[in-house]
Amino acid sequence: MRTLDKARQVIPPALSANDIEMARVAQRCIMEALDHSRAAAITLTTDSGEHRTVDVPPAALKLIGQLLGAMSEGRPIALVPSSQEFSTVEAAHFLNVSRPFVVKEIDAGRLPHRLVGSHRRVAFEDLIAYARKMREQQESALERLAENARELGLDY
Repeated sequence: MRTLDKARQVIPPALSANDIEMARVAQRCIMEALDHSRAAAITLTTDSGEHRTVDVPPAALKLIGQLLGAMSEGRPIALVPSSQEFSTVEAAHFLNVSRPFVVKEIDAGRLPHRLVGSHRRVAFEDLIAYARKMREQQESALERLAENARELGLDY
């Protein structure tokens, strides 16, 4: 069984333009409310007009806001347990790189792993940390390129 099959995958249904706008507005409202308050509660209104207020941890509301943002942008969503481990193929798919690149990064010690027999397994937490570090390095390199362009008078 593939690792991602074990994760709870949430595939949002195709959204209408109205649904996309509703998700966008709901996300904005939730995030603004979290910016101004430590208390977290939402009021649910049924079709029959009943109102029920439910206390929700702020972290859960933030996650719901992020979920709504991803939905409004049409991005796929997958829930993965933090203890999940990925094969090198799955890690490559997650990072959007080749499997040989992942193996090279593991062998160089830049991506932590463990061996299960002769198979490498990468913890999800390590994969996330590596992806963040990779993104930071990319942003830093782009900033250096932009600075070099400014110094050379190549402003765009």
